[in-house]
Amino acid sequence: MNKSELIEHIAKQADISKAAASRSLEALIGAVKVTLKKGGSVTITGFGTFTAPKRAARVGRNPRTGAAIKIKAAKVPKFRPGKGLREAL
Repeated sequence: MNKSELIEHIAKQADISKAAASRSLEALIGAVKVTLKKGGSVTITGFGTFTAPKRAARVGRNPRTGAAIKIKAAKVPKFRPGKGLREAL
């Protein structure tokens, strides 16, 4: 399912227009991005938790040359499914 199919599904299930469903989805995605950028987490009960833990700087290898390279520290988005989602699958 891609984004446009998700918007259609939301519009149909919630009995709202596609434009309203699109705005709702964009608002949700925006809220998750802002919260993770600030270092917080977003928990949707029964669905899961979005977090962005820090990954430490490390030394890696260039696969083409084998030379050592420095990889910067970074925040990496992660999703941990909730009990309701795990049981649904």
